[in-house]
Amino acid sequence: MNVMNVLWSVALTSGVLFAPTSVNADAWKFGIMSDTQWKANLDGENPETVAVGIIKQINQEFIRHGVEFVIQVGDLTDKETDTTNGNPDNRTMDTRADAAQQLYDAGICFFPLRGNHESSGEAANEMPSLFPQTSGAGMTCAAKNFSSPMEVLEGLSYAFDYNNATFVLLDQFTRKDGSNNNDTSNDNMLDQLDWIASELEEKGRKRHGFVFSHKELIGANHSDILFGSNPAANAEAQNVFYKILEENGVRYEIGGHDHNHMRSIMLSPDGKHQLQNIITASNSYKFYTPRIPSNDDTYNLPAFGFQRETPISQELYSVGYYIVTVDGPRVTVDHYASDNGCGGVLGASVDCRLTTTPALEMFKRETFGYSLNGREFRVAQGDSYTVVEDSFAGTHARILDGVNDSLAMLMDGRATIKDINTGWVSKVSENNTHRSSTRAQSLASHVLTLWGMAELGETVTDTYVLSMSYDRMPRHLGRGSFALVSKDSDGNWVNAVNNNSGGEAKFVVGPWSEGDSLGTYGVDPVTKTVWAVINSEGDFAVGRDIPAAECNSQKHARECAESM
Repeated sequence: MNVMNVLWSVALTSGVLFAPTSVNADAWKFGIMSDTQWKANLDGENPETVAVGIIKQINQEFIRHGVEFVIQVGDLTDKETDTTNGNPDNRTMDTRADAAQQLYDAGICFFPLRGNHESSGEAANEMPSLFPQTSGAGMTCAAKNFSSPMEVLEGLSYAFDYNNATFVLLDQFTRKDGSNNNDTSNDNMLDQLDWIASELEEKGRKRHGFVFSHKELIGANHSDILFGSNPAANAEAQNVFYKILEENGVRYEIGGHDHNHMRSIMLSPDGKHQLQNIITASNSYKFYTPRIPSNDDTYNLPAFGFQRETPISQELYSVGYYIVTVDGPRVTVDHYASDNGCGGVLGASVDCRLTTTPALEMFKRETFGYSLNGREFRVAQGDSYTVVEDSFAGTHARILDGVNDSLAMLMDGRATIKDINTGWVSKVSENNTHRSSTRAQSLASHVLTLWGMAELGETVTDTYVLSMSYDRMPRHLGRGSFALVSKDSDGNWVNAVNNNSGGEAKFVVGPWSEGDSLGTYGVDPVTKTVWAVINSEGDFAVGRDIPAAECNSQKHARECAESM
């Protein structure tokens, strides 16, 4: 399924449009969902402790987005056996399997993990039978190269390749023969490390790698993690795991278990390696409140002498899902969420335990991403964005001015950072994919993608100055029609200041000067750069700021031709 050329949504908090992103024709998408537990079936929509009412609504979202497949990160049910009807043998995982039928009917595959709510040996044997795709059988949507670390984990921990990405899903619970490594499930990752390495080695830096587990690396509420009963457990094994993933280019380790949306940079216990841990928003009847002090402070600081977690964003008490777009070297993740149906709104922190299925209204809450051909920059609150600088095939991009003015804090009082990533698309690829005519879509630079400038729930960024180099001299600088450009809501390249919130457009011939106000933009012929004072993120390039549709009209034909 090819993706749309323009991805955008309306932000709940500001009512403005998210910046569209250039997407090539061979890009593809997958979805991620979290724990689907339910308690008493009071409304008749959630049988056998499975949140079917929420699942069905999120399934429709995945169908709407046109994903290729969906991954669920565990806790498929609340209880493995539902005895409410007096039947002590009434198993429940088949109800979760049936709830995936909407996806199957739409040609979308479903790849689940177990969680601690279906952790028994009996559930271990049910899993590959109910979901044969986890062993490479049944409906796999062209995924290939399925493997598992050992026979007793076949279809439980499993890996597969899809297009230009490798997926590794990790099961840490009781195995098919009723055993655990070293007789404890806390050690169940230790004998899987070699297999994880073999699946990722020589793939990560040339292709994308995504690793999933039910339990997270460090939780906001739960102290138990992928490697044991608390974040300091099995430190040496954690060091190996972090090293394997980082050295093979894996950027995201994605889990559930904590029932809240949270992104953090995690350091290994020895401080030598790092990963971004993504905890996914609840798809369940329950939500968890973070611990104060944090698990990082409680366990890691005394054990290792330093804090291992640097938070990026957190949203509590929401129901959500994730759409991941893989576009060549670039990955973009869109997080969608709804309030939890308890009468509050997103961001208002209304806690509850659901008893009936809420009608979900999803809003895009956050967009983040990375590129194999880009760089990552972490900017603390109060620090300058001028560290952001990158080049690609002769195009140079740099932030000349701007400060992270965020005051965002987690519930436990820790300040967040901005995790800013760059990525690149060749102008040849961009022109061939999106042009309506060669001249109308011609760019004078490659395309830069900036992720991470906006905060959770916002589309407007801090005001900053972005500069990009161009590869040929414009003819008529005074017209102001040659500029830093970005995409409008219709996918046209327009002057980047047109996507600002506030400010007034003003064209300058010459370099940026300190004090230039929001909306000022210019061309510096001496350095062969364009620059603009903006407060948006997305894709940027150097080109004309007249939309392609207008360039194709007689009204602007001469101006478009002369501007390049």
